[in-house]
Amino acid sequence: MKMRSLIFAAAEATGTSPLTETLKWGQPAYLPAKRAGTTLRLGVEADQPALFVHCQTDLVSRYRVLFPTEFRYSGSRAVLLPPQGPFAEAAFQQIAAMAMTYHRDRRALEDKA
Repeated sequence: MKMRSLIFAAAEATGTSPLTETLKWGQPAYLPAKRAGTTLRLGVEADQPALFVHCQTDLVSRYRVLFPTEFRYSGSRAVLLPPQGPFAEAAFQQIAAMAMTYHRDRRALEDKA
């Protein structure tokens, strides 16, 4: 529930709410409004809570650069959180915000080019 609340806070902070909350592959998924970003999905990988993003984005590689020690990562699609105990909530909210604005940010960069 904490990860969910941080995702909603990120959407509110980035102006990408209201989120559409649904199930994808039996896991909770969150789609930002206005096609501003990419879907986030909560699940489990390697017995750890995980946040999944679309594997064809460069988000996980960007997360690795910004947060090399806060999380573990799986390929190009998952951020792995500690199985127990606290996690870096501010960093988690920031990575959620980056996903919520992924397409909007890419369009802004293309417009500048």
